[in-house]
Amino acid sequence: MMHEASLAPDPLQSRAAIAVRSMQGHEHARWDAFVDTCPEATFFHRAGWQTIMQQGFNHDSYFLYAEQHGRIAGVLPLAHVRSRLFGSALVSLPFCVYGGMAGGSAAVRLALDDAALALARRLGVGHLEYRWREVDENPASPWLQKTLYATFRRPLLPDAEQNLLAIPRKQRAVVRKAMAGGLHSAVDYDLHHFYPIYAASVHRLGTPVFARRHFAMLRTVFGDACQILTVYHGQQAQASVLLFYFRDEVLPYYGGGSVLARSTGANDFMYWEAMRRACAHGYRLFDFGRSKLGTGAYDFKKNWGFTPQPLPYAYQLVRARALPEVNPLNPKYALFIRAWRRLPLPLANLLGPHIVRQLG
Repeated sequence: MMHEASLAPDPLQSRAAIAVRSMQGHEHARWDAFVDTCPEATFFHRAGWQTIMQQGFNHDSYFLYAEQHGRIAGVLPLAHVRSRLFGSALVSLPFCVYGGMAGGSAAVRLALDDAALALARRLGVGHLEYRWREVDENPASPWLQKTLYATFRRPLLPDAEQNLLAIPRKQRAVVRKAMAGGLHSAVDYDLHHFYPIYAASVHRLGTPVFARRHFAMLRTVFGDACQILTVYHGQQAQASVLLFYFRDEVLPYYGGGSVLARSTGANDFMYWEAMRRACAHGYRLFDFGRSKLGTGAYDFKKNWGFTPQPLPYAYQLVRARALPEVNPLNPKYALFIRAWRRLPLPLANLLGPHIVRQLG
């Protein structure tokens, strides 16, 4: 009698039919067709990020896909971040909150993983990094993990009033007060209001800002899937956010408020308006994005009734002996943050893009 185990597919035979290739310029539509239907894929797996990495940040990118039976079976977007300050890393994907592999069987994931590790060794990077949104059920290699970030995602209810009532009472009162204060929102079609507000906001946090052209490129590459929403009091812009749309999800990604925004509730109203407008257009999930554990942004999102979901980012050392601690919570950067806040804003806006591109 044939044992049941002998009926299982031979992993070596399964892998023999898998070819790992690097996405070419003419294959963007094919790549995105897979991403659009892959349950594990995110907005940050879209092919357009290759353009952002290469043209926006001058980072070499390697958008790997596994092909099986003539079809894409799994994808792994990677970019090589080279920094004199922070070392060298192969990351999926820099400047993005999610990444890693999307789709594929265990054999497909193993093939992509092998290709990524071989690439990391060839490039001589310090480490390889996958920004998983969820724990990989089939880890192919011994990975290190750090619990630094959590993401906040919640379904949207069909009705705007239901979504408002789902916000905890204290936070809901702040939103209602902002409504009563005469704030209103509008979709902007340029960076005229967004960039000055965002740049000043991150400067107050002691964080280098992206170049204005980064946001212009996002708008160009992703088109209608990238939108700017600005909150006004009369004609005065007080808060602004750049949003990504993917399938049935909305992701407010880069946001900031003026000095007045705290007293008027413009930041709170901005996120409510993003939620309300998304609901009205049929979107079903609100992704509040990631925040570092123990920060004000983390607490702010919890106050909206969102449950933090730890992000299981995974790392494999290649040449490095330890993982770099490149984040604002590292005490060694405290002096830099204080000094950056004191820089005149025009100077910070000039220097910021040269530093931030090395962070990833």
